[in-house]
Amino acid sequence: MPSKIRNSLLWIFDAFEREPGYVRKPMFGCDAAYLDGSLCLVAADRDPPFNGVLVCTSRDHHAALVEALPALRAHPVLGKWLYVPQADAAFEDTAAQLSALVLARDPRIGVEPKPRKPRKAAKGHNSGRNSRRNSVLPE
Repeated sequence: MPSKIRNSLLWIFDAFEREPGYVRKPMFGCDAAYLDGSLCLVAADRDPPFNGVLVCTSRDHHAALVEALPALRAHPVLGKWLYVPQADAAFEDTAAQLSALVLARDPRIGVEPKPRKPRKAAKGHNSGRNSRRNSVLPE
């Protein structure tokens, strides 16, 4: 069985490793950085337009962040977030600056993740197993 390919952009999250509120989670074949419960950055090492760093923010903060970091642009698929592609000449500097802003808890970066909805079981699926779980065992 082939091993999973490591995301070559995980170095962007290195600065978060010592933060108690840091969690890294897989997200659609990419890696997401959460800090203090907020989704902050996504390191995407896939085919364009998912090859770079996505900045999880609201549209209200786009202008200020682009002014501070001119390499940022609206993501072509997820327009609510900003993005700097790995091919951009300013990619490494911009990624480092984004990491610093996240560590500084810049209020322009980070979104609260939506609560997950409970998964619904298909009708008739696992009905035997569920009924066994819910049955009372004799003492």
